[in-house]
Amino acid sequence: MILRQTAIVLNNYKKMRGDEKMLVYVVEDDTDISEIECYALETNGYDTVPVTSGRRLKEEMTKKLPDMIILDIMLPGEDGIRILSGLQSSHRTRQIPVIMVTAKDTEIEKVKCLDAGADDYITKPFGVMEFNARVNALIRRTGKEKMPQGGMLSVGNIQLNDERHLVTVNGEEIKITYKEYELLKYLMINKAIVLSRDKIMEAVWGFDFQGESRTVDMHIKTLRQKLGEEKNHIKTVRNVGYKIE
Repeated sequence: MILRQTAIVLNNYKKMRGDEKMLVYVVEDDTDISEIECYALETNGYDTVPVTSGRRLKEEMTKKLPDMIILDIMLPGEDGIRILSGLQSSHRTRQIPVIMVTAKDTEIEKVKCLDAGADDYITKPFGVMEFNARVNALIRRTGKEKMPQGGMLSVGNIQLNDERHLVTVNGEEIKITYKEYELLKYLMINKAIVLSRDKIMEAVWGFDFQGESRTVDMHIKTLRQKLGEEKNHIKTVRNVGYKIE
């Protein structure tokens, strides 16, 4: 009930701004599973569009971009990993949060999903409560409700254009990895707020990602290097984590 109320509050906030409910595309060729996922999402306050293949997804994407995609790996024709790679390669779609659904509960399968750019993964069979929890957590992590209109964020001479998935420093584009981009966006959305390493891990790598805190430190280090003179906007808070200001 609490999870459902959380999602409804977010959707009501969007309504107040004149927006529609958050839209989720469910890419699943198994009718029974698709119906369960759509039902769970709709009772949780989201609008859904079920599609059965990568081709059908592309057709729907020409009509309207969703707020999130639930993407099965095993699909007829093009598999989920290839579909995700296509989404990540386009400025128009790479910012859309994606939860991968896999029937294989192996570490290599999960790593494959995350390396391809997935924001989270869930293993079949799954419970409806877990499914909704992951969806709601991802909405919170991606900060859609906090992103200003137009998708523009700025700190000092650092500018992030989320619609174009572009970062510039003093007007010059800098090349950063997908995770560096997500890390920088999360810091900028929460400007001046101290974020613990665990919270950053949850937001950028997934709330149950089994990694070391050094993962955050290493990505902060490389991100600072790429920001050049603007690197000092990212502050280290000793024994806690990081903030940007």
